[in-house]
Amino acid sequence: MSDSTGTLRQYRDVSLLRLRALRDHLRESLLFLPALMLAGALVIGGFLDRLDGHFHPLVPQRLSFAPDVAGLLLSTIAGATITTAGVVFSLLVVSLQLASGQFSPRVLRGFWRDRFSHLLIGLLLSTFVFCVLALARVNTDKNIAPPYTVLFALLLTLASVIVIVVYLDRIIRQQYVGNIMRRVLNETLRLVAELPYGRHLGGRVGEPVRPPDPGTLGPSMVVTAPVDGWVQQISRRGVLAAVPDGTVVRLETRVGAYLTMHTPLATLWPPPPPDQRDRIGRLVTRSMIVATARSMQQDIDFGLRQLNDIALRALSDVNDPTTAVEAISRIGSLMRPLLLADLPARSVEDGAGRILLTPRDPDHATYVRHAFAQLHVYAAGHPQARETIADTIRMLQTACADLPGRQAARAELDHHLTITLPETPS
Repeated sequence: MSDSTGTLRQYRDVSLLRLRALRDHLRESLLFLPALMLAGALVIGGFLDRLDGHFHPLVPQRLSFAPDVAGLLLSTIAGATITTAGVVFSLLVVSLQLASGQFSPRVLRGFWRDRFSHLLIGLLLSTFVFCVLALARVNTDKNIAPPYTVLFALLLTLASVIVIVVYLDRIIRQQYVGNIMRRVLNETLRLVAELPYGRHLGGRVGEPVRPPDPGTLGPSMVVTAPVDGWVQQISRRGVLAAVPDGTVVRLETRVGAYLTMHTPLATLWPPPPPDQRDRIGRLVTRSMIVATARSMQQDIDFGLRQLNDIALRALSDVNDPTTAVEAISRIGSLMRPLLLADLPARSVEDGAGRILLTPRDPDHATYVRHAFAQLHVYAAGHPQARETIADTIRMLQTACADLPGRQAARAELDHHLTITLPETPS
């Protein structure tokens, strides 16, 4: 493969990766959707202003207002909506504080991503701005106020009232811990369903091969991390497309790991020509998305982390064993399909002789350890939680009893069952 073809393929793969990262960032932004709605209200306001000035009004007489009445109405709506917007922001902040303190700071992303909250904020701000601008168009020298403009302001107000009522019901339901755990579980199961490869996890990059011994590969080149942060996504195709044919690439990190600046990110054998090393190093680093927090774009382990956090908080500070039991049951609902699914191979070779090694990717045994290791510490004094852990482990043992390649996972399950119930033979 020529350098230009490899660069084009790498650019395409990285562009898709960054597009997904941007889409996820905008999904969590409280500014993006309200800003779009505000811009839309301004455009509609300009259109209605032209409509009021050039077309005979078709608005019913009972919905037509005198200029002074329309001015009072619009100013009242504007004041009420901006006040309500402040209340909505306060409710959102209180909800975030309660969820963070009672469950886990890592579940807050679900509240940020709630499109309905974004819709309500955008609707209130759009109503306020539209009414303020409409006030400037009310001409007291005419018999009636601009009919289409006033009617649209009333429609915005009615929509705001309806959405506020729905939002209050929704925000109460969102605080229920079962709904929080169900959201985390469903989001994680969507990734598990794509294993071993999928639209979010990345496509197949080659055939599984026996990993070469690094000690026999000779000199190497180490690509270091340019920033600190959590690895949110990795494009395996992008990494391989960034290096010359016949190169062995070993990733020294994984999705969900924390990177420290200037520590090894990837190792290449043999090292590329000196005049290409900087370019190839930049291309490799561009194939990863590193940010200030973990996300659910590719990180299955982050779903386990959130459910674990809820269970650990319930068993420690909050002292709510019932919530812990439910969280452990949800962990079982996640672990069963995860243990049944095949994971991407840790050593693959593409058609150009390039080999990608990903030794730090979690295997089934690692997922089992992450699911149960911390729970034992806090569940020791709660018999109900211990029994639920034991029942969940037994269920998982039965699920993967006859599956090939699960020996390490079965051994890890036996180990954790022994820790949970010492009298139970492994």
